[in-house]
Amino acid sequence: MKQASETNQAKKAGKAADSAVARVAGVRGVLERAYPGTRAQLKRRMLEGALACFNEHGIEPTTIEMILARCDASVGNLYHHFGSKEGLVAALFFCTLQDQAELVDAELARAHTLREGVAALVYSYVDWVSAQPELARFMFQARSAVAKGPYAAELQQRNRQRAKLIMSWFAHGDRPGRIRDWPTELLPSLIIGASENLCRAWLSGRVKATPAQYREQLAEAAWLSVAASE
Repeated sequence: MKQASETNQAKKAGKAADSAVARVAGVRGVLERAYPGTRAQLKRRMLEGALACFNEHGIEPTTIEMILARCDASVGNLYHHFGSKEGLVAALFFCTLQDQAELVDAELARAHTLREGVAALVYSYVDWVSAQPELARFMFQARSAVAKGPYAAELQQRNRQRAKLIMSWFAHGDRPGRIRDWPTELLPSLIIGASENLCRAWLSGRVKATPAQYREQLAEAAWLSVAASE
């Protein structure tokens, strides 16, 4: 019975991961959704080249010359499209955040109870990272750089807007279930904290199985950490 249950969970996780992969269609798919059309082709190529450089060398050590050599572009191209290296980092980071947010929205749209809402946050997180490891690696290292740089105010505004949208979903009065009356700023860590730790371990090679394979267990653990006693 236990083996059959584990097999069923693995099948569910596999289908979910396959769905996420089909949606995002790789790094190029993310960039094409953020910057569609033939006129943005060079911009997408520069972002893809920069992503490879950042993940290979790190954001700070990567020079503009390294990026230009990778994507066969000019200094004028970079400054025209992004204004600076910091602008390029921010553009890549924001389109990454937006793609992840769209998956969150899609999962929440299918949820009806508070428990399903918590699961939706976990599913969207681990499915997206599992489908987009290169963008996830960049996102983890770039967050601090963007938060401390010239685009910090824009990041804060985007974060506030996203938090407001998600909290409004959970604040909807007629959704079944109850969440502990704990400080709002504590909830994201309780819901996503374990998933983020596993994702980081997987990206660093310390864990073999993709995070999406444990989506059901992570969702269950997240709900138990925030659910109020009936």
